[in-house]
Amino acid sequence: MKLDRYDLKILQILQTQGRISKVRLAEAVGLSTSPTWERLKRLEEAGIITGYHADIDAKKLAPATTVVVEVTLAQHQAGDFERFEAAVGAIPEIVECLATGGGVDYVMKVVSPSVDAYQRLIDRMLAEDLGIERYFSYVVTKPVKEAGGVPLDVLNGGA
Repeated sequence: MKLDRYDLKILQILQTQGRISKVRLAEAVGLSTSPTWERLKRLEEAGIITGYHADIDAKKLAPATTVVVEVTLAQHQAGDFERFEAAVGAIPEIVECLATGGGVDYVMKVVSPSVDAYQRLIDRMLAEDLGIERYFSYVVTKPVKEAGGVPLDVLNGGA
């Protein structure tokens, strides 16, 4: 799907202001409401916009520890990856998991009530025999830059 500057502007605005009204979005983009709404629906139907969400500060709800985990599997057959990924998908504390190339197979972001609770989670995963050969844990001491959306200008060559 070819995106023009209006589509890119819609996406850029929605990444930071997901609750913006249709009228305000149209004003910010420089189009009337109806064409802006049509573009928005087209972006959703094409699967470019995959959903809307609220950013929640977990530490304001309860104590929270974030741990970044590198995981290497012992075996590298398709079934090994499928088994591990299915298990990860069912664990709510694992809020992000990326399959990677290079020295490790996966990098995960885990949000847990404490380091102790995190370790119990890892112990359960090891006991389930998910094929984990080794893992390295990095406790996050402070966020420096968190996910801020897709860098649309960079990916589109500054369009």
